[in-house]
Amino acid sequence: MPENKRYPPEGSSSLHTYTVQQLREAQALGTVLEGYVQRCDPQRTLHLSLGGAMGEIAPNEAVAPWISGAERDISILSRVGKLICFTVLSVQADEKGTVVAQLSRRAAQEQAMEWFLANLRPGSVLSCRVLRSEPFGAFLDIGCGIVALLPIERISVSRVEHPGQRFLPGQKILAVVQEMDPQRRRFTMTHRELLGTWMENASRYAPGETVRGIVRGVQDYGCFVELAPNLSGLADKTQDVSPGSAVSVYIKSIRPEKMKIKLQIIETLPPAEAPEPLHYQITDGCLDHWVYSPPDYIRDPVETVFTQDRP
Repeated sequence: MPENKRYPPEGSSSLHTYTVQQLREAQALGTVLEGYVQRCDPQRTLHLSLGGAMGEIAPNEAVAPWISGAERDISILSRVGKLICFTVLSVQADEKGTVVAQLSRRAAQEQAMEWFLANLRPGSVLSCRVLRSEPFGAFLDIGCGIVALLPIERISVSRVEHPGQRFLPGQKILAVVQEMDPQRRRFTMTHRELLGTWMENASRYAPGETVRGIVRGVQDYGCFVELAPNLSGLADKTQDVSPGSAVSVYIKSIRPEKMKIKLQIIETLPPAEAPEPLHYQITDGCLDHWVYSPPDYIRDPVETVFTQDRP
């Protein structure tokens, strides 16, 4: 199991309604629950329907202040229509007899961060949810709405022009802690180590096959064609292709000692409607050292070393 199973990304729980007794037990134990935000009133209070009670999250309890953008109204308004985590502060009936639970998303995030800083380290594999993509990388929910950056160069060995070519908003993925900054409560993630080594990917192909690929780069000397997120080959330059073009390619040769696959572009293909599914070779645990290149590679190994001590 991923290392953040105790505090998974928001939207991971299947239980979103609770009895009054369950809410009071959660209050006593400090349990983190999830619920669906129905609306945000003019005072920026979030309202949730929890089944046995109504839930309210005051503005100062909606997001931990150390999360980037917490001071902006959008950090609260953007919760409407989504599942969010919370702890229960109180459960009581109002003057109309309606049971109202006062909730705190901020407290849930503080609890999760305290656990993350004490238990995670560089190399920890986490389940994540993609929040949004920018040209420089993707922002991930690594647990309870805590946001971490996955830089574009760490998404896969095959480079993409924009993270949106690999991920969709809301997509569940796995990622690895690359760096931790306890003082700033910041995590930087990496992803490519989970997608397999050169040999693990190349073993799925054989010379003489014709397969689908995506052009990821065009140079004077040829086109780099991605066969899988962590595997690319080189084809002769063709006039009618550009980065992002889908093509069929003939595999001419596979040479592990040079980590090279020689291809020939057959023709362009219609673009895919969505990013290709991700196939993970590693799904849990903590990595210390990952080597992408084959054992007989003639150059220095392509590798990732996770060396930071636990904070």
